[in-house]
Amino acid sequence: MPTEEKFDAIVVGAGPAGSAAACTMARAGLSVVLIERGEYPGAKNVMGGVMYGRMLADVIPTFPADAPIERVIVEERVWITTADSAVTVGHKTAAAPSGIPNAFTVLRAKFDRWFASKAEEAGALLVPATVVEDVIIRDGKVVGVRTGRADGDLYADVVVLCDGVHSFLVKKAGLQSREIEPHEVALAVKEIIALSPEVIQERFNVGEGQGVTLELYGDVTQGMGGYGFIYTNRESLSVGVGALLSHLMRTKITPYALLEHVKQHPLVQPLIAGGQVVEYLAHAIPEGGYKAMPRLYGDGVLVAGDAAMMVNGVHREGSNLAMTAGR
Repeated sequence: MPTEEKFDAIVVGAGPAGSAAACTMARAGLSVVLIERGEYPGAKNVMGGVMYGRMLADVIPTFPADAPIERVIVEERVWITTADSAVTVGHKTAAAPSGIPNAFTVLRAKFDRWFASKAEEAGALLVPATVVEDVIIRDGKVVGVRTGRADGDLYADVVVLCDGVHSFLVKKAGLQSREIEPHEVALAVKEIIALSPEVIQERFNVGEGQGVTLELYGDVTQGMGGYGFIYTNRESLSVGVGALLSHLMRTKITPYALLEHVKQHPLVQPLIAGGQVVEYLAHAIPEGGYKAMPRLYGDGVLVAGDAAMMVNGVHREGSNLAMTAGR
């Protein structure tokens, strides 16, 4: 009989929750394997692009020194739009703070790779390009995972599920039995639009390394629950929109058509003019709130991040809750 490969902990998913969990446990001296289905961490992960510094500092206190931060947010704007105008409110600081920034923009393909590397530095074993197909249960306890690799069964004292919204592993582990309803999830799409740093800084009236968040409500979502957004990166803008899946189904408006509606708004057009679309992404976002959360633990298993429905869309909170839960 082959020897079972045993770890103290297996973490499924190298997003903010998974890397925070792996990093924390590895630093405590545990043997940890971090499994990621993408070719590399961040290859399949999507979000609007804003993160909060304090929660990341709780895991990596020195992150400002080498994290792939795009821009530190110094201004937050909200537009309540009509077809051709907007009521605006916002807040701006005089300068980007030194030390730990309150908020900053990232590109997940860069950030998740960096975050997972910190877990590796702490001693975790990263296993990319590997799909976890099932959990292994013995006598009612989760004791490991079954991957798509040959001889791919791995065992551990605890399995931490951080595999995102619509996690089928959460169901297989017995933490949730029902399906997520369309009104409990939003579908968001975004484009990365390339512009030079100088153009971004001039259009948004910020200095080098400084950034702006702009969130749009009202007409841009065509009566659906959700909002549009523009976030400044170093050499690009993240421009997107999200709406409840149930509302998209009711109106039969496609996410791409909704995004085009946002981009065609007369106040948005001058901000993105001359930019080149270099990437298009889509992602489901948990919106069900507390009542939609699965059971967060079982015998030998824990769940965190989007898999646990840990999102507060109103306050743009998802990655910060994921990192805190993972830690």
